[in-house]
Amino acid sequence: MAIDENNNKGKTHRNVLKVVKAAVKATIVIVIYAILIQFLAPISSIIPTLQQMIQTFIIVYVVLMIISDLASGTLFQHVFNAARALFVMIYTVFFLNAGIFEFTSAGLSLTVDLRLFLVIAMMLELLGLAKAVLQAINYVNERAESVLL
Repeated sequence: MAIDENNNKGKTHRNVLKVVKAAVKATIVIVIYAILIQFLAPISSIIPTLQQMIQTFIIVYVVLMIISDLASGTLFQHVFNAARALFVMIYTVFFLNAGIFEFTSAGLSLTVDLRLFLVIAMMLELLGLAKAVLQAINYVNERAESVLL
């Protein structure tokens, strides 16, 4: 009976630490967002949907980050890390309009080609996705080894 109580206290302590870690990470991301949005306020008059797109990105990213932290120590942690990497890849392509940004105002037309930046961002996100997949494979491998031993 005493072993069960110690085991339950240990699990509770680990879960509390997971929640605190997730809350601290979420708070840091939200503070960075609050600071960043102040610098982007002048640009939002030129690009009216910018603030909404950034808010959507931050909300989904923070939710995936919190779920991943709460699922740490399980295979789901790596699944949600891979989902977060895929989300960032897809949202970057959507946000950058496949690398071509066009702006027209008062007879002035501006076209910016961001495809090189998009390719670099995709390569970095592919590294993040590969890391999550390799961590998942390593986790499954370690679990299989512990069962065999």
